[in-house]
Parts: sequence; structure tokens; C-alpha cells
Amino acid sequence: MKPYVICLMHSSLDGRTHPSRWRPKGAGTDWFEKIHDELGGDAWVIGRVTGAEFAKGKPYPETTTRIPRDNWFARRDAKTYGVVLDAQGKIGWGRSDIGGDPIVVVLTESVPDSHLAGLRGEGVSYVFAGKSEIDLALVLDILNRELGVKRLLVEGGGVANGAFLRAGLIDEFNLILSPAVDGAQGAPFVFDSTEADSDRRAPITAMTLESTRDLGGGVLLLRYLIKNDPQAVAK
Repeated sequence: MKPYVICLMHSSLDGRTHPSRWRPKGAGTDWFEKIHDELGGDAWVIGRVTGAEFAKGKPYPETTTRIPRDNWFARRDAKTYGVVLDAQGKIGWGRSDIGGDPIVVVLTESVPDSHLAGLRGEGVSYVFAGKSEIDLALVLDILNRELGVKRLLVEGGGVANGAFLRAGLIDEFNLILSPAVDGAQGAPFVFDSTEADSDRRAPITAMTLESTRDLGGGVLLLRYLIKNDPQAVAK
């Protein structure tokens, strides 16, 4: 069973997501965690680049131990899980949770045994969702089946958000929109892609504005329901 997937992001009026670059400064930047908590997800997911910002460790040392490519869980009893897409196993964590939420890393079977040993040693759960590339639909199935996740928050960065969008897996988009602009090159967007996916379009057939909420100070929360083409998603 597929979890209900909500993408939550906070952006400037030009769709950029690094508040430190916005002008004027500090426009509504304290709202993200509040709305995150209100949405009440069983898990939240971010990409490798965003995940690396939370990491405290270094690459794991080599090992001669062979480890099977089976899902491994340090915990199954958490209220909320922090899920990180790290296809090639690049992040050395140095921690087992983010803000109290146990980390679950999504890997491919191409990761080295040393990385799996390092994750186990730090008590970091991991799952496999593909041979060399991550299958996001499979990720959702595993999270639901293994950890009982029924409500998932997709929270960036832009490449991870865009991958979920193009896979037709996002059911709802909540955008915290601040009265600020970035206005320069180089900042990440709410939705983005790799060069390989630059011509691939999302299978969205409709977006309905469900609600608009004034958060004060010119900050708005826009909630859109998304309808995806089921035939395109099935492909």
C-alpha cells in the first residue's frame, strides 16, 4: 500500500530554497518546523545532498566481511523516521537519528560492504531499493510494509523532490511562500532534476488549490492537491 505523500517546502517568491540568500532577510523562516509538525507524518524523506548537511561522521573503514543485501532495521518502534536517499552510500553519519527521529538510509545494492558495516555499527537502519538506481515506488512500498508508514513528508532538496514528482508519487504539495526573493544564479529550486532527467516531465493532470493560509508577515501557506495520470505512473 502506497503511503499518502505530501511535499512540504519553504521558498522565496522566485522558488528558491536557501533562506540565507533571500532579501529581505528572515522572512518567515521559522515556519517550516511548525508546519512539519502540524502535518504529522510517520516519516520524512530528503535527498543525499540535504542529508549530508546533518552528517557528523567520515567514510567508513574498509572491511573484509561480506554482508547480504537485505534490509536491516535498528529500530521499528519509532513514532517518526528520517529517511535519506543515498543510492551509492556516500554519507558517513556519525549519528543514528536526526532531531530524535531514527535515520533510515535508502541504498542500492551497489554499495560496498564497508558502508553497510559502518551503518550497522552506528545503529543506522537501511533498505535496498534497486540494483544501481533507486526505485522510489519501491521505497514507498518498503516503508509502508516494513515500518507501517502511512503518511510521508517529502522535504527536499530540489532533485529529490523532482524525482518524486516525475514518478507521479506526490499526492499533495504544501508551499510556505515568503515575501522575499533570491534573484541570482546558483540557488536550489523547490523542484529540480539531474541533467539526465532534464527533459522528463511530471505526469500531473491537475493541481487543485485546497486552501490558502495567512501565516502573518506576508507569509502564506498554499496547499495543493495533485492528480497524476495513473497510466503514466504505472510505466
